[in-house]
Amino acid sequence: MNDLETLLLLNMVPSLGCISILRLIQAFDSPRKILDADRQKLLRIEGITVRKIDEIYKAKGNADKLDREIKLCRDKGIKISTVLDKDYPENLKNIYDPPVVLYIKGDILDCDYNSIAVVGSRRASFYGISTASRLSVELAQSGITIVSGLARGIDTASHKGALAAKGRTIAVLGSGILKLYPPENKELAGAVSENGAIVSEFSLETPPLARNFPRRNRIISGLSLGVVVVEAARNSGALITADLALEHNREVFAVPGKMDSTTSIGTHSLIKQGAKLISCSEDIIDEVKIKLKGFSAPKRQECAAKEYNNDNVGGLRLDSNEDSVYKILSREPLYIDDIINLTNMNIAQLSPALVKLQLKNMIKELPGKNFVRAQNG
Repeated sequence: MNDLETLLLLNMVPSLGCISILRLIQAFDSPRKILDADRQKLLRIEGITVRKIDEIYKAKGNADKLDREIKLCRDKGIKISTVLDKDYPENLKNIYDPPVVLYIKGDILDCDYNSIAVVGSRRASFYGISTASRLSVELAQSGITIVSGLARGIDTASHKGALAAKGRTIAVLGSGILKLYPPENKELAGAVSENGAIVSEFSLETPPLARNFPRRNRIISGLSLGVVVVEAARNSGALITADLALEHNREVFAVPGKMDSTTSIGTHSLIKQGAKLISCSEDIIDEVKIKLKGFSAPKRQECAAKEYNNDNVGGLRLDSNEDSVYKILSREPLYIDDIINLTNMNIAQLSPALVKLQLKNMIKELPGKNFVRAQNG
């Protein structure tokens, strides 16, 4: 068994976290030696218990599971990067607890060192979605990679903003890549993998369990030079990401919101604690530019004078399904079930049309699965 196979096997042991695996690697020099070590040597390693050793030995005898995982990666075009590899993301390798294994659908490039995470509430307001999209467009146009979690709300808007700007974006999952969550973002995930990467530390068929998402959040922070929180309720997962960013010595930014909005509680709390209040992408770039590599920041006066126009739809061609959807939409929100009834489409036809129209910035999704034409549509 080679080092890659050994790390994959150890990564699938439920009780072994990345810290325990990293300690084992350090103690035995090579991953392969871990599986050959006797119990007494393993027990000398901090954090390694009898239970963990039993699970390691049990996993060692389950070669079929490992073979299936490797075959699935090969069949689905999923790459594997380990913390020992030279191409492992530099930002992520420098945190305290980097994932030992990363499954990657797409490509992580050297330029993705210049990354900013944009995160926030799943139950985002129209203001939050618009702001996340705007910031992501402007950052992507400046050459910054947008990192987020592919969740509903702010995460979705952030990825779509980067794609609309023809920029790069990375989505970090709280599940295995073959158990994509939320399922309605399947089309978006495909676009992300073609213009960046979908990544996860979890084995391919791991379901989206609640306990996985805090672990996912540390990767979002770890991949980035800074974290922007757009909207966040009092106990939002986005606040966990912000806390992790501070632990990782990353910059934390917050967008102010309405005083009476529950999704402003978290961002306003961050600002009170010292997070950088931002109103445009230049505020972010100015703060992290000393850390950026091979980056020429645009002059502030030019950026400030540049009119943001995320809804320009001139010259775009629509297929028949997109055209049917666009014609029935207006500035008044229309619920997805009403769109189905008015267009006589099924959900399999409608979902791709909605995603494409959003990527073209011709329509916007509001909370509650309502849709409107974009401002200049």
